Amino acid sequence: MNLVTPNLRGNFNPANQDPAGAKRISAVQAEEIPLIRQYLRIAMRWRYVIVAALAACVVAGLIITLLMTPKYTAVSTIEISREASQVTNFEGVERETGIADQEFYQTQYGLLRSRALSERVAVQLRLIDDPDFFQMFGVTSDTPAFELSNGRYAAAGRAERQRAAGEILRENLSISPTRLSRLVDIGFTSPDAAFSARVANAWSENFIQTNLERKVQATSYGRNLLERQLAQQKELLDESQRQLVTYASQQEIINLPAQSSGEGSSTERSIVADDLASLNAALGEATADRIAAEARFREGGRRASAEALRNQAINALRQRRAEYAADYQRLMTQFEPGYPAARQIQSQIEQLDRSIAAEERRVSGSLQGDYRSALQRERGLRNRVESLKADYLDLRRRSIQYNIFQQEVDTNRTLYEGLLQRYREIGIAGGVGVNNVSIVDQADVPQRPSSPRLLLNLAIAILAGLGLGAGLAFALEQIDEAIADPAEVERRLGLPLLGTVPKVEGQTPRDALLDRKSELVDAYLAVQTNLAFTTEHGVPRSFAVTSTRPAEGKSTTSLSLATTLSRAGRKVILVDGDMRSPSVHHLGNVGHERGLSNFLAGEDSIEGLTFPMTDLGFTAMSAGPIPPNAAELLTGNRLQLLITRLLETYDNVVIDSPPVLGLADAPLIASRVEGVIYAVESHGIRSSLVKTALGRLASANAYVIGGVLTKFEPKKAHFGYGYDYGYGYGRDAAADAKKAART
Repeated sequence: MNLVTPNLRGNFNPANQDPAGAKRISAVQAEEIPLIRQYLRIAMRWRYVIVAALAACVVAGLIITLLMTPKYTAVSTIEISREASQVTNFEGVERETGIADQEFYQTQYGLLRSRALSERVAVQLRLIDDPDFFQMFGVTSDTPAFELSNGRYAAAGRAERQRAAGEILRENLSISPTRLSRLVDIGFTSPDAAFSARVANAWSENFIQTNLERKVQATSYGRNLLERQLAQQKELLDESQRQLVTYASQQEIINLPAQSSGEGSSTERSIVADDLASLNAALGEATADRIAAEARFREGGRRASAEALRNQAINALRQRRAEYAADYQRLMTQFEPGYPAARQIQSQIEQLDRSIAAEERRVSGSLQGDYRSALQRERGLRNRVESLKADYLDLRRRSIQYNIFQQEVDTNRTLYEGLLQRYREIGIAGGVGVNNVSIVDQADVPQRPSSPRLLLNLAIAILAGLGLGAGLAFALEQIDEAIADPAEVERRLGLPLLGTVPKVEGQTPRDALLDRKSELVDAYLAVQTNLAFTTEHGVPRSFAVTSTRPAEGKSTTSLSLATTLSRAGRKVILVDGDMRSPSVHHLGNVGHERGLSNFLAGEDSIEGLTFPMTDLGFTAMSAGPIPPNAAELLTGNRLQLLITRLLETYDNVVIDSPPVLGLADAPLIASRVEGVIYAVESHGIRSSLVKTALGRLASANAYVIGGVLTKFEPKKAHFGYGYDYGYGYGRDAAADAKKAART
């Protein structure tokens, strides 16, 4: 018999399939999950770890807070004003104000934290020889300077204790400038509330005193220097004024005193410039008047000018004409134009037209007269302005040297007045320090401890717990390789997802398949529907079902697909390809004395190797006697011959293949069929093992159609997918329970 061997899967090329159809299967699953949903998924999956970390941190924070010694913070507020420290305050010599202010206040903050100030406060409060002070801050007597003799410290270690006391005060001091203001808060924290207030007040008072001490200095040198500079500057000012007056007399330059243009301004203005400015302004007004008169004149040439429209007499005449015209039109509706009353009205209309024209000519003549007058005035002013321009240019040539002398006078006067003002300020101050620091609020004894703050510590503990829990959750998520959600089949394994099969409890897969309303039947119907889009001819005619390791649901998947295909009106045979651990014969309550291994060993008759699965509607072939080495039987061409002969009788051949890892059987079977369906156990198999198994199939030139996620439990799935809705939709759980009880 000449058998025609179809292109099943020995030389199967995935390119022959419908590429769009292969992609349509996982179009929804391949959609990227939003980042926020991924985070929520991880949080819900590892929620117990996050809750445990949060609880541990909260408990730890509460214990630490209760064990901490209460501390009190007293705060005094001072104001630091900006002041100039230059002897001569010349504008333009100083740096920019912003930079100078920043440097000044940063310097003041540094002085507030200085070692000298802290030791001065320690000396004033007599903390150097106070054992209670050092014990309060945990200073032990590990050096001779802190050894007690009769309850007192030795005088020899006073310098060392002074440095130690200053360091303790600085460590517990806080300087907090108020933003965008000149206020500074000086805070001190200690276990004793009254002591904290004493230190804060002493600190602000001593800072003011040290500031005054730096400012109280002898000013005699500055006064003498300013006196000599004033005398020299006075001589220069007098000499420059004499030069200015002499030159103005020689060149006949007459300037009028300027009006007030600023504080200390002495700018002069010339008569010619004043006249030119006045005439130029008048010329501008005359030009504007001429342009307006010209516009009115030219507009008056038209019949309905604006002047004529605004003229009351013309408007009154036009109103009367309109009334006569209306009367005339009424008469024309009844009489001829020769009617006496009509002729009389017509003559009155003509008279009104002559009156309107005469009035418009009068208005036009008046506009022409205004235009000529404005034009003459403009020409006269323009001639006068041109004459004054020549005089002004001559004055400008003679005023160049005059302006040089004037600038020299102004400069000398400014310098002299600045020196004189500074000299007066020094004379008034007279060596008295000007204090720019003042106390705004003195520190009160705090009534409540500033630390520990229970709510703040608990908030920090909660944040730390959430951070730690999130870190642990992300770490565990990276370590965990289990396939938890259907979307991960596509994302982690790169397989199109054919369907998701829920975990069936309380009944066998065979019983679930017999109940056509079971969730298992619904799930595999969805898988069958997706299979119909994987090839050009629909469901692959021959395909194998395998998995990475045993007990992942591959046998259930092959059994279920054979059942759903047979119920769809197709003639199906299920072949038990697992010749190491056969299982299909148990479903038919037969033995496996005859089956696949017999045909692979050389037997040609197929009829005696099969048995019917009447209740499920398909034919099955057991694995047959377990051979010594199943892989040797699969290396020949007998399996491909079997598939070819079965396809002559059956529409679909479904092979329950052995697992992939550790065995050569599955790759050999996969290379002979049209495609492979890969069963992946949810929450039960590591993705790295699945990738290794898929790599073995790829090495055998096997075409993996897609994956089926088995034993899926929605409650264990990641947050936000809602897989628990679907397969049980529309089922009456109570009715099902009663039916099960009756059976």
